[in-house]
Amino acid sequence: MLHLLMILTAAAAAAGLPAAAEAKDAPPAVGVVVPDFSLKDIHRRPRSLAGYPDKKAVVVAFVDTECPLANLFVPSLIELHKEYAGKGVQFLAINSSNQDSFISVSADAQDRHVPFPVLKDFDQKVANAFGATRTPEVFLLDAHRVIRYHGRIDDQYGIGFRRDRPSRRDLKEALDELLAGRPITRPQTDVSGCPIERYEPSRTGQRLTYAEHAAVILQKRCQECHRPGEIGPFPLLTYEDARKRTRRIREAVLEQRMPPWHADPRYGRFSNDRRLTQQERDTLLAWIDSGALKGDDKDLPPPLTFVNGWKIGEPEKVYSMEQEFRVPATGVLDYQRFVVDPGFPEDVWVQAAECRPGNRKVVHHILVYILAPGRRDPYDRDGTAATLVGWAPGDMPALYAPDTARRIPARSKLLFEVHYTPNGTEQTDRSSVGVRFAKKPPAHSVEMNILANMFLLIPPGAPNVEGQMTFTFPRDALVLSFMPHMHLRGISARYELTYPDGQTETLLSVPDYDFGWQSAYRLEQPLRVPKGSQLKWIGHWDNSPDNPRNPDPTKTVHWGLQTWDEMQNGWMEVVWQQRKS
Repeated sequence: MLHLLMILTAAAAAAGLPAAAEAKDAPPAVGVVVPDFSLKDIHRRPRSLAGYPDKKAVVVAFVDTECPLANLFVPSLIELHKEYAGKGVQFLAINSSNQDSFISVSADAQDRHVPFPVLKDFDQKVANAFGATRTPEVFLLDAHRVIRYHGRIDDQYGIGFRRDRPSRRDLKEALDELLAGRPITRPQTDVSGCPIERYEPSRTGQRLTYAEHAAVILQKRCQECHRPGEIGPFPLLTYEDARKRTRRIREAVLEQRMPPWHADPRYGRFSNDRRLTQQERDTLLAWIDSGALKGDDKDLPPPLTFVNGWKIGEPEKVYSMEQEFRVPATGVLDYQRFVVDPGFPEDVWVQAAECRPGNRKVVHHILVYILAPGRRDPYDRDGTAATLVGWAPGDMPALYAPDTARRIPARSKLLFEVHYTPNGTEQTDRSSVGVRFAKKPPAHSVEMNILANMFLLIPPGAPNVEGQMTFTFPRDALVLSFMPHMHLRGISARYELTYPDGQTETLLSVPDYDFGWQSAYRLEQPLRVPKGSQLKWIGHWDNSPDNPRNPDPTKTVHWGLQTWDEMQNGWMEVVWQQRKS
């Protein structure tokens, strides 16, 4: 019967007909065609089963980052990929485990140098379609995407035991038999491993409402951006705002795209961490899935008060470009510079600062520098940058603790450096910077270092190019924040510190670097760094055609100002514990 089902199913697939009907609740069996699916890989690029039409076979392996057995078998999958990729076999790893965030999946795959696509199944739809229940669990599909083998990779590892070598390599033997056109000797084996943790809507019977459960989460995590005048494309200030957009909210929350946060939680603690907790995520999804009820107005939290147009609160002073700049409809503009005299007769100390673009339609980013008397260039040879604050889509205001501030020397001027991108119609812009001042000279004076690697060389078509920049601390220091900056080909960033005693610590890892969100990562507590420590900042770029953001995969790429060039700028805010000699 099984043999007949295999023949009928394969014939249907070859003819382009639907697969054999399955029992509604039964998972696919060996001999059944697997329907197409599409999931996001570790760089949020869509990958589908139909995207590999010329492959003789596809191995689908369900994995997760926490399961010891799944982790033990990752090297085995990598070795099998190396052996069979040249024989027309495509490997795909799928993480369907609810406890594994997208960031953790991306970081784990990059840490392990997995050479084939690793995909995130956010709502377990693909795991359910396959009937996968554990990790690691593998399915071998033939050229018609018929399941020909289902089970374990081999018998080297199991719950409570491990062998020096497997006594039977089940997946390898099935691959050899399939590629040779022979019947699979053992098409099914038992699977040992960890259960796949599935997303479960609220099972407590609790009646979730906007007023009592969802509103406070949206206030805390969303309204900073989703309000009039801010970067969010729609407001989320009221029940009506949210109710009309539940599908958009659900998708963004389910796929962990919003709120935007791209750092690996294993490294560093950051005061501006915007991630939803697992409980917050589950609550929002369950509220939407149960009908997005409003509830009783008496349960609503008090509305938050925002200063219109500012994240730092009401500025004490706002300094604007002296005149509007006319941006042409088309063309490429060099960075434009505008000098503004704030009229400081004596030193001032800035506690908080924020740039505001006058016209977001054409302002790509802004940097506001401090030009001390007699200075034309805000950079020193050691990388020190006289930067007050910047703006780009993301989270870049300068915010300092009460005993810390940025000094602007007397008679200094402000230099606005603005990158404009014409949008097809002539526009004008007059951007500004708002500041709040410290009431007295602080205990700690902040400086900025750019850590720029200007010797980048990224070959055409290269999918994973590494660049490094090192910086040796000349004095004891307190580090306050990091902001890695790359352009459209950037895919990951990492800061590692080696102390004088040789110990190494990862301070920040951004496996999901997104050029569309330029985030500063502000340490929850300043990091004490002794003199002689070496900071290494590592970036990776994808210059291949597989990168949908890539402007031109045929081009050799160097450091440059325009977005089709590249950068490796590792901004770092630091407080030096001794004066320069």
